[in-house]
Amino acid sequence: MAATSGTDEPVSGELVSVAHALSLPAESYGNDPDIEMAWALRAMQHAEVYYKLISSVDPQFLKLTKVDDQIYSEFRKNFEKLKIDVLDPEELKSESAKEKWRPFCLKFNGIVEDFNYGTLLRLDCSQGYTEENTIFAPRIQFFAIEIARNREGCNKAVYISVQDKEGEKEVNNGGEKTSDSGEEENTKNRGEKEADSGEEKEEGINREEKTDKGGEKGEEADKDINKSGEKAM
Repeated sequence: MAATSGTDEPVSGELVSVAHALSLPAESYGNDPDIEMAWALRAMQHAEVYYKLISSVDPQFLKLTKVDDQIYSEFRKNFEKLKIDVLDPEELKSESAKEKWRPFCLKFNGIVEDFNYGTLLRLDCSQGYTEENTIFAPRIQFFAIEIARNREGCNKAVYISVQDKEGEKEVNNGGEKTSDSGEEENTKNRGEKEADSGEEKEEGINREEKTDKGGEKGEEADKDINKSGEKAM
């Protein structure tokens, strides 16, 4: 099957090669800088997609894997008191933390695809993927923490913040439209007033013309009467 993008357009051979390379175990490549860059790009793309997802849909209703319930249950069984809204890197990266996380992660080998694939994880769930707010974590660790954040309402802060900003934009756009409509109405009213004024002026001119003509006719009638009187005398 030919590789395709989200728009069903053929993907370039270079991207297919990169995708194939990334599908192989990371340890196969040692410290190859090109492969490390490809992994970093893939992780960044994953992060961007996930952030857009929790920004547009109430995170409480998101399902990240087919085994969300199992991941969440095992996570809270092993890390009952772990603070997940703002993570302490030591709780993930210290030697003692790694010893505790390792058996948890290995439980999902073969259950979660690419369970140990490097993924970007936010430290503060109310913030985005900035350099200061991001660390690398195994994929299963990302799923465990983000599933818990979604179910426990931590990620809702991102959703509400983005929705509020979009609502403000709509209100502002609506205000501009109302303003434009008001200007059009004012212009229309000014046009009607000018038209009415023009009609009144024209009527006034017509009345003046009629008065002048009436006066001229009266003068002519007086002249006729005077002539008739002179003839009679």
